[in-house]
Amino acid sequence: MIHKDGYYWFLTYGFPDFQREEFEKTVNKKWKIKTVRVAGCVVTQELMDSVRSENKKTNLALQKRYGKNWKDLYDKDIQDYTMKQVDIMDVLITNKVFRKELAKHKIEIDDLDKDAEELGRPEFYKVNINKIYPENGIAFTVNVDLKNRTVNLIK
Repeated sequence: MIHKDGYYWFLTYGFPDFQREEFEKTVNKKWKIKTVRVAGCVVTQELMDSVRSENKKTNLALQKRYGKNWKDLYDKDIQDYTMKQVDIMDVLITNKVFRKELAKHKIEIDDLDKDAEELGRPEFYKVNINKIYPENGIAFTVNVDLKNRTVNLIK
């Protein structure tokens, strides 16, 4: 269904797939889609039927706007975004300045939590490296140029 906020809402329930949700968060902005969790793992048949009915309306609205193959296009955007994340990590982990900054903030490469945002062109990203423990927040920010395989420390 199209919500009054102008987004297409899909309702969900059950245990979330956190990694997919992270990828969807970025791609959903482009598609004007929101995923709304309406319940946890314990659900009734009535709730499942209601969610299915509402999501069917959303699917029809998206078909009307983007065409019957909108889901294939959306899934391709998710796949492309996922591959960009791999490319970004490939550039980051081989960069000495980046590795030095990780060490300065006592962040292990295996525990890296990041948010990447495209900056005006497909090969250029702003990447926030997040602190996880003991406090939350942004540890530092870099710009990553995938085409030239460079990393510039911002803050």
